[in-house]
Amino acid sequence: MTTPDNPSDVWRPHVTVACVVADRDRYLMVEEEVNGCVAYNQPAGHLDDCESLQQAAVRETREETGWTVALTHLIGVHQWRSKEHGDVIVRFTFAAKPLSHDSQQALDVGVRRALWLTRQEIAALGGRLRSPMVLLSIDEWLAGQRLPLSVVNCLMPEGTAP
Repeated sequence: MTTPDNPSDVWRPHVTVACVVADRDRYLMVEEEVNGCVAYNQPAGHLDDCESLQQAAVRETREETGWTVALTHLIGVHQWRSKEHGDVIVRFTFAAKPLSHDSQQALDVGVRRALWLTRQEIAALGGRLRSPMVLLSIDEWLAGQRLPLSVVNCLMPEGTAP
């Protein structure tokens, strides 16, 4: 039983961010090694302490792909239990437009490369997609699901612990 008296006993999901970065009919993807297997995902990762969700999405995209992006919308918030580690993921997925690319930037550990794929090519990856949220996010974006960025707020001062 969890109690407010012992915060370390409170269950917490992993909070992650991802970006659907579209360039005409292609989407920015990451090929990565996960537990010895190759998997494909949008640029994505965990929220760091003292960071807004929007900052995390831009940072993760740059670290995993070398692309600097500008967020345009929130596509959705998805909850999923990972088969990889069994924990629950709460993922905030943003739409972003590509601004510039640094081809010399070293990519995050585990990331093999960034690549641009069509929706059809992504769907054909099937079980090699990191999660069902990958294709779901693209399909929601294609269906026009776009929320203003103003629906996501960060109420802690930048650079301070919560």
